[in-house]
Amino acid sequence: MHFFDGVWHGIDEGFFMFWETLWALVLGFVLSGAVQAFVSRTEMREALGAHRPRELWRASFFGVISSSCSYASSALAKSLFARGADFTASIVFMVASTNLVVELGIVLWLLIGWQFALAEFVGGAIMIALVGLMLPRVIPAGWLDGARERLNSESSEHDPGHEHNHDHGDVPDADEPIRRRLRSRRGWGDAAGYTISDLTMLRKELVIGFVVAGYLAALVPTGFWKSIFLTGHGFWSSLENVVLGPFLAIISFVCSVGNVPLAAALWQGGISFGGVVSFVFADLITLPLLSIYRKYYGTAITLRLLAVLWAVMSIGGLAVEYLFRLVHVAMPSRPSMVVRTGFEWNYTSVLNIVALVGFAVVYWLYRHRDTGGTRFAKDPMCGMQVEIEHAPARRDGPDGPVYFCSDHCAARFSAAHPDEARQR
Repeated sequence: MHFFDGVWHGIDEGFFMFWETLWALVLGFVLSGAVQAFVSRTEMREALGAHRPRELWRASFFGVISSSCSYASSALAKSLFARGADFTASIVFMVASTNLVVELGIVLWLLIGWQFALAEFVGGAIMIALVGLMLPRVIPAGWLDGARERLNSESSEHDPGHEHNHDHGDVPDADEPIRRRLRSRRGWGDAAGYTISDLTMLRKELVIGFVVAGYLAALVPTGFWKSIFLTGHGFWSSLENVVLGPFLAIISFVCSVGNVPLAAALWQGGISFGGVVSFVFADLITLPLLSIYRKYYGTAITLRLLAVLWAVMSIGGLAVEYLFRLVHVAMPSRPSMVVRTGFEWNYTSVLNIVALVGFAVVYWLYRHRDTGGTRFAKDPMCGMQVEIEHAPARRDGPDGPVYFCSDHCAARFSAAHPDEARQR
């Protein structure tokens, strides 16, 4: 009986974490879909040719308005780098696209407090400055030249003439004036397509994040977390927590906004403020992503990239914690429960209803969008909408070319269809 009570309690906690943040998730995905549809990829690449402060600011801006999926952002960063963008600027883009996005900040605010949402942006800016300072000094330029040459040679070998072999017919040019795109039905259909595909792509991450967080909050005793995270030793406790936070993220396999519910459970369990921040930042160094970086850039660059990212995530979390203490930002209290279980008629319920109605409109636009052109394809593995001209990977399927948001999805497709898929 106790076992089934525990199972139900975990599901109950996870569901109401989701209910508390539903409107924020819808808002974030809709905004992300809109900016992906209306911002040119060519503009991004041309603006990131160096790692001076101006280029890093641009990389941060483009990251903020991009998809928050860690796999998609890593693939786009690789594509930008291969086509001429500076490596450091590409990594800054990747960091910003997963840690400075609207939906992440709102979900942090709703689950554990506005202080964590503020810390996301303050700490993210610190991280970006540190990446810009450290990364060019630890990875030799010759290694990067070799990695770019290898990426381009593999692209040419597998997909000759890729940049020029698409006939877009009457599909609007991605680089046409944004005002014209904003006034077009096709543009908003594309935005709806990005919104639905991003949600489809991250559905497993979200479900895993909320379910695991529900069970952690409901079943894991506080004493367990206190045995892992040092408390009561001042600076040394804070330091241990911010170093351990990214390690938990590495082994959790949950990335993007899906790790926020886990962060809420850790905060309830006793991890320090800075430790929570470093854990949230560390969604870019989970084990699957490290494997992807190794494939993109090689083992040597990946190990140094891991060291730099782990360091800046820990430093960022520690810096934010002590900065907030310095300016007397009140720390949020640790709740006895992450969210209140049970439905109530309050502002959350109203916002969720409005969000669901808005989502229905977006889904209608998605179902009735103009698909007469050939600008977009759908990744069959994760459901993401992929711009064909800039697809990070493609394969020959039984019915023609298949396009993917990342090499990760392409590899899964090849493994699932070994007799049908041929790499291009």
